[in-house]
Amino acid sequence: MILIYGRIDDPPLAGAIEALQEAGAPYVLLEQTALDREGLRIEVGQKGVDGVLVAAGEVIALERFHSIYARPLELQPPVFDPAGASRARLLHEQLFEWLDVANALVVNRPRAMQSNASKPLQAQLIGAAGFEVPETLVTSNPEEVRAFWQEHGRVVYKSASGVRSIVQEFQERDVARLARLAALPVQFQAYVPGVDVRVHVVGRRAFAATIDSPVIDYRYAAREGAMATLERTDLPRSVAARCVALARQMDLPLAGIDLRRRPDGQYICFEVNPMPAYTYFEAHTGLPIGRALAQLLISGEGKESAGLHRGAGSRKSYRNSREGHLAATSSQAR
Repeated sequence: MILIYGRIDDPPLAGAIEALQEAGAPYVLLEQTALDREGLRIEVGQKGVDGVLVAAGEVIALERFHSIYARPLELQPPVFDPAGASRARLLHEQLFEWLDVANALVVNRPRAMQSNASKPLQAQLIGAAGFEVPETLVTSNPEEVRAFWQEHGRVVYKSASGVRSIVQEFQERDVARLARLAALPVQFQAYVPGVDVRVHVVGRRAFAATIDSPVIDYRYAAREGAMATLERTDLPRSVAARCVALARQMDLPLAGIDLRRRPDGQYICFEVNPMPAYTYFEAHTGLPIGRALAQLLISGEGKESAGLHRGAGSRKSYRNSREGHLAATSSQAR
């Protein structure tokens, strides 16, 4: 059985559900906006991890799930009352603990997505996988920025964390703002000329699209009165294999990899998105990313036990005190 966790109004999640329905595959939806009405009990003991999930009135043993697609979004305050919000947050936290150790294919495990919280760390992982990365400077020192800019001529900057930011080119007008670096370091990179290529890795498959846009960050082309044109493309086999290997090394069954193809034909890798909004690229190119994701979830390919094994030691039980529901409070100190 397949578990889907997230919000039904989120296009990538809805796209995966639609593809599963087309394939006639059974699944259970744990709707994020209904967490205050659902429940979870997790038990960890000598036999490993087990427990049950209550979703949409159905009680399901955790061991029945062979694949999970988890794409939770931030919840707006009006969704829950204070008591419901506390319960939902608790269930979400315990669910994420289980996803890290579940004996199932998890797309994607929370711990695997943490590399996105640090762009410098992720750049090291990308380089270790054999991709070239742009010359990079992460600093809070204005003089270092000036020297980096002078060295490379064209420089772009963005957040060094996982917080989404607009990639912009550093220009003369930005010099006056360098004093702000004292409050928060920023990542600067040498500008790389060429064509943007987004690669979606789904299991062992890679789907690529080129993006043609006159702006630095094509995601925000409309804000600058410009357009972004997407077209599906075929990658060289070696590059496609490297993308699949990179996602696998990062334990990401689903990944959005941002490349740029330089004029000399070489590919530079900027970063890896562990929770890609693939439907945007699918809608503009016809790439069957959603169907590939559904096929991956149906097959359970890559399923492995990432959790505790026999002889793991003490037993923990997580459950809710509210009658009629199961959820997530620890019976031991954590």
